[in-house]
Amino acid sequence: MTADAQFSMPLRVRYAECDMQGRAFNGHYLTWADMAHSEALRALAGSYQEVTRRGIDFVVVAAELQFRSPARFDDELMVEVAIEPLGNTSLRSRYRIERSGELIAEAALTHVCVDAATFDKRAWPQWFRDRLAEAATP
Repeated sequence: MTADAQFSMPLRVRYAECDMQGRAFNGHYLTWADMAHSEALRALAGSYQEVTRRGIDFVVVAAELQFRSPARFDDELMVEVAIEPLGNTSLRSRYRIERSGELIAEAALTHVCVDAATFDKRAWPQWFRDRLAEAATP
């Protein structure tokens, strides 16, 4: 795991994720980043259900993706997650997708905190900030 990553998630490319060129279809890379995001937040801040019960949710407002090398059926990949310091309402996470240590794609997702009932934008609550700060401390 790279020095700034707080979480990593292994996955294997499934046949259904490949296109007619024999490569993982481009849209799946963001799905993999989103899966890793969900698992990282589960490990760092609690389950999605716990987070929403406590009154917050988050929505994606920006996504970036840079391809380096194609993933193919049955490749074993590792998705690393590095969460940047929280903004007032935003959370930006960076993702490295690797195959046997080779960087094949990089992604970034920006989420905004919203009220779980109204979906109005709001500041991150202190308990969430504290959980992420604890996770970032070596």
